[in-house]
Amino acid sequence: MQNRLLNFCFYCALALSFINCANRGNITGGEKDITPPKIIKTTPKNYSTNFNSKEIRIYFDEYIKIKNLSKQLIISPPMTIMPEITPLGSSSDYIKIKIFDTLKPNTTYAFNFGNSIVDNNEENPYTYYKYVFSTGDYIDSLKVKGKVMDALNRATDPFISVNLYEADSTYTDSVVYKQNPKYVTNTLDSTTNFTLENLKAGKYKLIALKDNNSNNKFDQKTDKIGFYKDFITVSNDSSAFYEMKLFKEEVNYKANKPKLVSGQKISFGFEGKDYKNMVIDILSDVPSDFKYSVIKDQAADTLNYFYKPKLEVDSLIFKVSYKTKIDTFSVRIKDNKKDSLLIKATPNSAIDFSETLKISGNIPFTKFDKNQISIMDKDSTDVTFTTKLDTLHNTIQIIFDKKEDNKYKVRLLPNTVTDFFNNTNDTLNFNLTTVKESSLGNVRVNIKNGVYPLIVQLVNDKNEVKYEKYTTKPEPLDFYLVKPNKYYIRAIFDSNKNKQYDTGVFLTATKPERVSYSEKQIEVRIGWDLIEEFILK
Repeated sequence: MQNRLLNFCFYCALALSFINCANRGNITGGEKDITPPKIIKTTPKNYSTNFNSKEIRIYFDEYIKIKNLSKQLIISPPMTIMPEITPLGSSSDYIKIKIFDTLKPNTTYAFNFGNSIVDNNEENPYTYYKYVFSTGDYIDSLKVKGKVMDALNRATDPFISVNLYEADSTYTDSVVYKQNPKYVTNTLDSTTNFTLENLKAGKYKLIALKDNNSNNKFDQKTDKIGFYKDFITVSNDSSAFYEMKLFKEEVNYKANKPKLVSGQKISFGFEGKDYKNMVIDILSDVPSDFKYSVIKDQAADTLNYFYKPKLEVDSLIFKVSYKTKIDTFSVRIKDNKKDSLLIKATPNSAIDFSETLKISGNIPFTKFDKNQISIMDKDSTDVTFTTKLDTLHNTIQIIFDKKEDNKYKVRLLPNTVTDFFNNTNDTLNFNLTTVKESSLGNVRVNIKNGVYPLIVQLVNDKNEVKYEKYTTKPEPLDFYLVKPNKYYIRAIFDSNKNKQYDTGVFLTATKPERVSYSEKQIEVRIGWDLIEEFILK
């Protein structure tokens, strides 16, 4: 019996020993590979001169793949016909570049791959690999360095293209819209500094682009642009450092073709922000009782044109004027159903102490009866108010003093509002609330080194303006009843004194208005009073 017990213990110990050995012997795959791939050969050789090949191959010591090539690859000078680069979506131990474009004589070309080349297993990057060749007898080696910053926002977008255009006898500023630059690089995603390399000596125009279409051309609708005001000279002296501020231009005015969108309602789309100066005239013959009304669409860049009476015609002809520009359009008319009157309130729940209640509709208001509107607080006390009608935006502004921790019931009785087609409203009720003042904070900003007038704002992380003050002289700026949050202080130097930020214009070499940010965020807390010194730089 004792022998059996000893044997049992012996076999249990032996089994446990095997289990432990098995655990210790599990395959783990070894240490993680952190070594980037290596280039073992290029054909033709990198930095070749008198280059005339149509294919380039770059061989590696392991399988690689290419990631985010469209963002990472910079070819300078740009090619009219893009080369074919493989592998894409698979792995290989070499990169093949097939060139289809006709290469310019005596020109140095550079393929900068950024961080797009990674090994196949761990995706260790071969950083900033550049393949360079010259179709002439030597490699151009001059450089231009600088920095790009956003003119309005605190942070600068990644992947900013930096372009050089040769300032020869054919140069005009319009080349940025039509032609590829002579040289191009970008800031990638980690820094706003840039270096243009392998340049030929000469005089150039230096441009920065947030090139959202990736076509090396400036599109005013989608791109931001920055520029160095004077031409630069590229020479052996590489000490110059150029700074550019990137801005979004206001889109130039353009009238789009109008169309009938519902019964007796025609939409006139436009580009640009100066729609207040658009004039719409009907050229077709209309009856003597013909009337029309125009309002700005609440959600789109469109002016909505309403007319009455209903016209039994196939089409109507309109003239759309903007300053000296005139367009003529024909609109096909159909027997569509008219819109129903929809009325909404903004805001429709919580309201800030400085906020104005706006009642808006989708069909032009022709009249409203203030006596049919009432406001009552939580104690059932009538609240006095004033009103103002904004005809272009079709909005009734209701202005009243608000008290903390209160509730307001806004009522519009039937027939308060009459629209263009003589529709009226039913009873409408809107309930609003205010918070306790003790749940908010106050901020006093003391400006140092101010150049007046200034627009001083509290903005959030998304560059959204939450609070704003305008000042024409050195004085403390008090922001009362601020919602608890983190904010940056932003100052706009209002050089033309129009009380708004003005962006730049490339063709007129107009720089955007100067903007300064506080170095750190301020944190507004419940019930706190902050005093902040803002030193403008």
